[in-house]
Formats: sequence, C-alpha cells, structure tokens
Amino acid sequence: MSVLARFFTPPRPDVAIEIAARHVAALRLHPGTPPGVAAHAVEPLPDGLVVPSMTATNLADRAAVAAAVGRVLKEVGGARHAALVVPDSAARVSLVRFEQVPPERDLDAMLRWHVRKSVPFRMEEALLTWSPGAVPAGGGAEFVTVAAQRSVIREYEEACAAAGAHPGIVDLATLNLVNLELAARGGDGDWLLVHLAADYLSMAIVRAGALIFFRHRGAGEAEELADLVHQTAMYYEDRLDGRGFSRVVLAAAGRRDLTGEAALDPLRRGLEERLRARVVPIDAGRALAAAGRHLPDHLAPLAGILLREAA
Repeated sequence: MSVLARFFTPPRPDVAIEIAARHVAALRLHPGTPPGVAAHAVEPLPDGLVVPSMTATNLADRAAVAAAVGRVLKEVGGARHAALVVPDSAARVSLVRFEQVPPERDLDAMLRWHVRKSVPFRMEEALLTWSPGAVPAGGGAEFVTVAAQRSVIREYEEACAAAGAHPGIVDLATLNLVNLELAARGGDGDWLLVHLAADYLSMAIVRAGALIFFRHRGAGEAEELADLVHQTAMYYEDRLDGRGFSRVVLAAAGRRDLTGEAALDPLRRGLEERLRARVVPIDAGRALAAAGRHLPDHLAPLAGILLREAA
C-alpha cells in the first residue's frame, strides 16, 4: 500500500528510512531466507522538528531533518534507492466497500469519489493508492485506500533526496507494522494491532491476512486509550461479527513514557483484561534471521516495508 504512485518500477530497496515525530531511523537487510539484518541506526529528533499533518507543513526545518537522515544512512552504508516510512498522521486510511466490483477503468475515479468526503484537501491535490481488502461475505469488494496531499509527501521525499537517497516507495508506519506481524506470525484468525506512537494512536484489525478495520487518533484528540479500545472492541463484536482476538500486538516504541518492560506491564495487563486475549509486543527480529535477538522496536516498521517488498 504505497502512498507514492509508481510511474516506473524502482529497484527493490534493501534499505528503509523512517521519518517520525521524535526520531529518524534506517535499516539495511541482506538477502537470505529469512533476510538478515546488515545494519541499523536510530537518531532522536528534538520536539517540533517533525509535526505530522495532512494539511500543514510537516518538516519545520527540512535541512535539519535531511542532515539527520544523512547520518543514519551513513551508519547503514548509504543508499541511492530506499523505501520510506512516514507517520500515519500524514495520510488518511479508509476502507471502501462496493456491492458490485467496478470495472477496472472506473475504479480510480470511484475510489476518489468515495475518499473525497473523508479528507481535508481537494482530491486534485491527492496521491491515492489502494489494494484489495477482505472479501465481503455478501459479495462485492472492499479496498484499503491511502490518501495523502502531494505537497506533504514531497516534504519527506525531498528530505531523503537531500541526504542522497531517492524513495521509490512511501508508506505508513502502522501498515508496515501489520506487514511485519503477517511475516512473523502469519495471518490466521482475527488479531488487533495497537500502535502507540509519540504523537498518535492507531489501531488495526486483521482477519485472515486482510485489514478489516483501521482507526487513527492524532495528538490532542480527547479520547483516552481505554475508551478507544472499548469502542473498537464493541465495533468489532457488533459490526464485524467478531468472535475474539487470537492475539493483541502492542507497539509503543515512540512513547518515551512507555520505555522498558516495567512501564509496559500495566498497559499489557489492562488490554488483556479488557479484550480477553494475550498481548504480545511487536518483534522485529521474529521475521528476520534474528529470532531471539533483541532489535530496537523503532526498526519494526522498516522491517515490515522491506519484508513486504521482498515478498
């Protein structure tokens, strides 16, 4: 699910870059089955340097962000072509269902017509991409769409280009946590991903390998995690015919207040009690040739996008 439309097919990247609100990171994989970790680097960013938004300027100082990207790239050996992960708050994820599958020639126009009602910018300014979603029980088709304002994505691309890397693929952090978990544990049953980033919360429900629910809340929005989890669980049971999660996957690398096992334990216990499902941490090493080896959780979205491209 790349935000950037592909007018050409770039070389498959072996390096991924993430630009987030509080850090930049880079990961290089080397070939293998499964791929191995060749090098990785993470550098914290000062508050206010990256402020993800669908409509406003995201990079307050593009040169400073580019310099930070350049430093983490240098640590992983550089890259001319890379995959780029950006914050969820820079785009809008929507699930669009059709009772009848539109003809291929009309699909883009029909998806744009549906998505236009949910984005705060004109669709003429939008980059829109989609992928097939779950197959509805009653027939028809569902598509997972990602819409972003072209100028916003260009900010992130230009910061990478200034550091010497040209992103041929751009995607969102939470979608690539989903990719990583699918690569690590497979797609059987229903499972929930809870992604607590520094400046937003996203939740995704996956059924048999397909995304069936996505919710995002940005910084400053009033609802607490407990309320959002409750609402999500109710929607899952009432509207998605949910019969219980096989697992809940928790990713909280971007939260400085949730660093370490001790800080995460109360949150895990609360989720387990409310959802009656085991809560497991996201694990970047599980799907790589690094099982049993601790890798920083910041690398999880990067591993997800590179494993998807390898697949």
